[in-house]
Amino acid sequence: MTENLSREAVLRALSQVQEPELHKDLVTLNMIRDLQIDDGNVSFSVVLTTPACPLRGRIEKEARQAVLAVPGVRSVKVTMDASVPSDGRQRGLLRLPVRNAVAVASGKGGVGKSTVAVNIAVALAQSGAKVGLLDADIYGPNLPTMMGVKHLPPQNDSGKLPPAVAHGVELMSIGFLVKPGQPLIWRGPMLHSAIRQFLSDVNWGELDYLIIDLPPGTGDAQLSLAQSIPLSGGVIVTLPQDVSLEDAQRGLEMFRELSVPVLGVIENMSYLELPDGTRIEVFGKGGGEKLAKIAKVPFLGQIPMDPSVRAGGDQGMPVVVTAPESAPAAALRSLSEKIAAQLSVAALKTPDNVKINIVG
Repeated sequence: MTENLSREAVLRALSQVQEPELHKDLVTLNMIRDLQIDDGNVSFSVVLTTPACPLRGRIEKEARQAVLAVPGVRSVKVTMDASVPSDGRQRGLLRLPVRNAVAVASGKGGVGKSTVAVNIAVALAQSGAKVGLLDADIYGPNLPTMMGVKHLPPQNDSGKLPPAVAHGVELMSIGFLVKPGQPLIWRGPMLHSAIRQFLSDVNWGELDYLIIDLPPGTGDAQLSLAQSIPLSGGVIVTLPQDVSLEDAQRGLEMFRELSVPVLGVIENMSYLELPDGTRIEVFGKGGGEKLAKIAKVPFLGQIPMDPSVRAGGDQGMPVVVTAPESAPAAALRSLSEKIAAQLSVAALKTPDNVKINIVG
């Protein structure tokens, strides 16, 4: 009887701890697992909705403090874990579960969209998530170079193409299937077929996140992708300058026309910081935030200019790997966390996921 009372007391304490993004308590959200009580020593797991949760340290601290305040508790051991919820969308072309699919787009080329897609995918993988990266830029497939992979692994008996794996991320690109420098002069139907094959004929593993790098603009590839796989959301990458914003807004409205939720705007190459701390705003100032405000979508953040970002892309070593403490890497990691948090909030609002289970 004493243990049952203690168990209830611990759960009551934990029901006072809120998940900051979801605005509900840990018990109601069924995040408390494996609760054990042994002579005043309490242990339990907190199962977050993403391993990339930006507030995991705060949640762990508050859960520990809440239980330590319960009379009779001597010690508390908290294990942090994660289970990424699905957005509830059925993806028939992908036979294995892909819980969330996110497209990274831009209205024009040269804004660093692929760099953002690569580093977000690797940052999510570094957090412990299972991540895939699809290069849907059929005419300019740069992701093999940026991820440092030249070939696909040997095909197995599954009858499907195995994706390459680099930096903990599964990767597929048309760049693996054509000779270096070979141009792809394809009309829309061939491009549509290629994108569908990348979804249906690749042996993707079970993924928490599939990050899709779209080509610039608002053409056949974007339409084919939206028709082939339901997307959890889209992200727009822009430069601060007005010319880039005009094109980026077209990309943003494209997502809306295709009924794809817009997760937000990322401003790349926001400024160059000199050794003395001076910032040079090479491409202007505040454009990404301005676009987000006009479109009434979240402004996810800025990424500063840095030679290490370019060098990492050329060498197949993303900046979040080669210079994790640098300002661009920190910004990209923060962006990956914000995207993951938004996806978790949206997924838990879907009817299939609105299940409140009190752990007893």
